[in-house]
Amino acid sequence: MPIACSAQMSLPPATPNATPDSTVRIASSDSRLNVAPRALQAPIGQSVDEAESPLALYGAIAANIAIAITKFVVAGVTGSSAMMSEAVHSTVDTGNGLLLFVGLKLSRRPASEEHPFGHGRELYFWSLIVAVLIFGLGGGVSLYEGVEHLRHPAPLRDPFWNYLVLAAAMVFEGASFAIALRQFSRESRDRPFWASLRSSKDPTTYTVLAEDGAALAGLVIAGVGIFLSHWLDMPQLDGVASLLIGLLLAGVAVLLVREARGLLIGEGVRPDTVRAIRAMTAVHPEVRATGLARSMYIGPHEVLFQMGIEFAPQTCAHDVARVSESVSGDIRRRYPMIKHISLSVLPAQ
Repeated sequence: MPIACSAQMSLPPATPNATPDSTVRIASSDSRLNVAPRALQAPIGQSVDEAESPLALYGAIAANIAIAITKFVVAGVTGSSAMMSEAVHSTVDTGNGLLLFVGLKLSRRPASEEHPFGHGRELYFWSLIVAVLIFGLGGGVSLYEGVEHLRHPAPLRDPFWNYLVLAAAMVFEGASFAIALRQFSRESRDRPFWASLRSSKDPTTYTVLAEDGAALAGLVIAGVGIFLSHWLDMPQLDGVASLLIGLLLAGVAVLLVREARGLLIGEGVRPDTVRAIRAMTAVHPEVRATGLARSMYIGPHEVLFQMGIEFAPQTCAHDVARVSESVSGDIRRRYPMIKHISLSVLPAQ
């Protein structure tokens, strides 16, 4: 039976282990009413809107396949250690792109009883595998090549082909990087680049950006190493260039592992986002305080958010539902990635 707004009400504490799809239970002096306003709970198990095509990923895979084949051929012809390191680098990048593509496909599977929030975090697992491969294969093989070339230096044979391949690779890698950067800029809108990069939770974007950026830097290192090795007749410099490429790849891999680790163990939204949500909630006169806020990324563009709200003691069920619905709508409009919202009623102090 509906409760008149003039009726006195006591608001019991929220259940600590309440699931995101639980209702808010409000007790009145003469009856009990289960309130589950339409916008209070986001539907569980919705698939993430993946209308955008991972264009940056496709571009990186296509570019790396062509570059890797060419680099291996030229490395065999000229005997350049730096070029061999770059060939391994491009091969690893190709495999990484394919793994990210697999992870992207698996992450789009619909929700099930075993995975009620979908499979969005599958992509984070594969991004971790990619980072490990960059460190182990890309960085490790490049360091090995550099050490071997320092121990057994051999003069370059016809370095012209090295320069030609490096120039072509720069064009392909530059095009792939430009595609990834354009897509990233479109997603980040008007936010500063570095702030957007640090807050990005989409491995198909930030991993490709990191790989292509490292590839461009590696090409510069390889070109300088080959030039100095030939010009100064010091083949050891070619090995030094290979070592620098290995260290570069290892550094990028460590950064990617760190990001993947945070997302896999349950990283939440930034503290300034929580503060903004609290401020949006506090503008309602019926709200006395907000409680503990919990959040977690369950996909690149999908967040689960839970927060308790303490209402004034005389607040009626209708007003609780209205305020909760209004807060949920405000959160979704300002932060579209927060798709699952659970607001619970805290006891009046």
